[in-house]
Amino acid sequence: MAYDEHKQASPSCITAGVLVISDSRTTVSDESGKLICRLLEENGHKVAGFKLLKNDASDIQEAFSSLLSIPEVKIIIASGGTGLSKRDITVETMMPLLDKKLDGFGELFRTLSYQEIGTGCIMSRALAGTIDSKVIICLPGSLKAVKLAMEQIILPEIGHLVREASR
Repeated sequence: MAYDEHKQASPSCITAGVLVISDSRTTVSDESGKLICRLLEENGHKVAGFKLLKNDASDIQEAFSSLLSIPEVKIIIASGGTGLSKRDITVETMMPLLDKKLDGFGELFRTLSYQEIGTGCIMSRALAGTIDSKVIICLPGSLKAVKLAMEQIILPEIGHLVREASR
């Protein structure tokens, strides 16, 4: 099958889990997680679970594990904890758990980010991969980064990503 045929054969409604990982955001001040949920739903997808948690490795693993245990959830999108500070531990926490890493996601995200913010894009450690045939995406916490990733990468490929990961 060619790329276009794969995309056409992909599901159009995906069930997702959304996590916000931050020591400073609250349910009131979080904009990134709300944007992820809104964009998913506006594009015909479902959000089966949402959680805001602190930068704590065991809490992060537990939140991912909880969402992974929901059979309908095919993708988990997390926002936050991908920077360079000592408290940014999402990448270190999730990397060893990935069955496969999607290097192209981070590469493309940083390329697109460079067009918006310039060389500061090198500080992003955006990450994507799979665990148990489910797609895992870890984004920076900034609203602009989430908007860019959702609109220019994730939403255009979400069905295709899920189709390929589940085969």
